[in-house]
Amino acid sequence: MAIRLGFGLVNYPFPDGKAFFRWVEMLERHRVDSVWQSDRLISTDNYLESLAALASLAGCTERIKFGMNAIVMPLRDPLVLAKQCATIDFLSNGRLLPMFGVGYPKAAEWAATGRSAEHRGSIANEMFELIARLWAEESVTFEGKYFQYRNASIAPRPVQQPLPLWIGGTSDAAVKRTARLGTGWIGGIASVEEVRLTIEGIKAEALKCGRRIDDDHYGTSLAFRIGSPDDDAVRNSPFVARTGIGENIDLNPLFCIGSTADLLARLREYVAVGASKFVLFPIASGERDMLAQTQAVIEEVKPLIEDR
Repeated sequence: MAIRLGFGLVNYPFPDGKAFFRWVEMLERHRVDSVWQSDRLISTDNYLESLAALASLAGCTERIKFGMNAIVMPLRDPLVLAKQCATIDFLSNGRLLPMFGVGYPKAAEWAATGRSAEHRGSIANEMFELIARLWAEESVTFEGKYFQYRNASIAPRPVQQPLPLWIGGTSDAAVKRTARLGTGWIGGIASVEEVRLTIEGIKAEALKCGRRIDDDHYGTSLAFRIGSPDDDAVRNSPFVARTGIGENIDLNPLFCIGSTADLLARLREYVAVGASKFVLFPIASGERDMLAQTQAVIEEVKPLIEDR
């Protein structure tokens, strides 16, 4: 089982685009496995649009993989989404890691765009099937409840065949969706026990479907801070605030805030329950802090946890 560390962005901590590219170049220089862009279409915090950001990385990097964590499927058009992913994978020579979810029912995007969150799971299921076929087949005819296609085709198709289809979520529906349609699973901010139960559930459901997902295609996200819960970066983090954690509440069940040894120990707990691919979100304030948090993990954690 190959254990790999990637880094992700939630909100945007950099002053400009050049600083973002400097950070990604740092990750590539130190042979970090992957970089991930969180996706929110409606926000007062700075968020890059995932696919546009990843397309830019296709041209300025050579080795590092990149993915979105995660695209909310029902907010996108499946044909356009399939074409965008295929284009990025083609231009990067097969380095895209597409990851999708169905979204939260109370997310701001539903009301802002006049969409209903109802049936988003059923809509996403059709979309998963559609885009997987568009990535692989010369011509796709599809007759579904929500989408009807006639002889749809995209070119160029992805370099990776099949192009991975990573799915997130810990609900029963997400477990079944991943087992039936996915090639991998990466959890959001979740406890070790939640990750264990989800991985076990996906494996059991996949067996029922006559499928098997590779053991090193299970992972989770983890927000971390090398420092103290009292650091300004933690207190002022919109990421922490959105999780609903207030003062005088232990952050560590969902976040890892402490030393690099604490982070290493937490990662090993996830490995013990079957996770091997990690998306680490530095809780940082500004470019210098972001680089320092990243550098600490690269130097003190990555060599001790990764096993390729």
